[in-house]
Amino acid sequence: MTRPQADVIDPKTHISADETRIGWEQLPDSVRDAVQQHIAPVIKAETVPGGIMPGAAARLHLDGRLSVFLKAIRADSSAAELHRREQQANKVLPPLIPAPEMLWDGTVDGWLVTVFEFINDNSRHVDLSPGSPDLPAVVETVNVLGRLLTPCPPALPSMIENISPLMSKARHMLDKPAGELPDKEMFEAAVDGFDAGMLRGHTMVHYDLSAGNMLAAHGSIYVLDWSFAARGAAWVDAAMLAPRLIEAGHTPEGAEDLLHDVAVWRSARPTAVTGLAALWTLFRIYKAAHGPQEQRESRARAAEAGRAWVAHRLAA
Repeated sequence: MTRPQADVIDPKTHISADETRIGWEQLPDSVRDAVQQHIAPVIKAETVPGGIMPGAAARLHLDGRLSVFLKAIRADSSAAELHRREQQANKVLPPLIPAPEMLWDGTVDGWLVTVFEFINDNSRHVDLSPGSPDLPAVVETVNVLGRLLTPCPPALPSMIENISPLMSKARHMLDKPAGELPDKEMFEAAVDGFDAGMLRGHTMVHYDLSAGNMLAAHGSIYVLDWSFAARGAAWVDAAMLAPRLIEAGHTPEGAEDLLHDVAVWRSARPTAVTGLAALWTLFRIYKAAHGPQEQRESRARAAEAGRAWVAHRLAA
């Protein structure tokens, strides 16, 4: 297998020091002119807080009290490939997929620009905690993704490419001497017999479902940020949500009980899910120790959730 460049898959840890979040006003005049030509005159812009990706992320207020959401990044940025992937995915999303509509995308003077519809002011990130009223709608959304996101456009990479950095970090962690990696034997058992080919499929998977990438609004759940979209098995999105549910307070058994209502989840091979869970967790253990300082605490919380899930699956 040819390993892709790591900054294509995990650019959040490969961003150079001079790549930072900028405002609408800092974009070149040609970029701002192109957006206004294709969308509408902008009367006010608000930089969206949070996130560590470089480039611009802003809410643009237009004439007529409408708003749109803008993402822009230099085409030579280490994170530009993810913007291209998001554009490709949004061009083929079926109408029934609950996602913000991509209104325009283009390349202007070396900048990749994407404009989406803005979900209303009353939108909020979903609550994945036990007892949350959002849970039934979240589960149904994962059901919809597994049912409708096929076939995947050939321009998107395969899941095997997506998990190559995870497999690389897992090998690094499992090569450590006994005692340096807690539960090393558990992780070895989890990846024993796992083959990346188990993730092959023809479905376009989101790959990064989390509370931060789902908005509740208009009585629906909107799935955001298709930057890691890839071609793979239809059950992958359900599997990638499981550790997020555990991190939000569910027991591993409770998380899997929720996912039991997702039809494609029931089609997954147990060894494939357990192996992917171990790779996901080992990657976060590595990043909690060696990643950017500001991300280490969140990576550690995610790693603990993943660790609990792997232990549950092996015991079951």
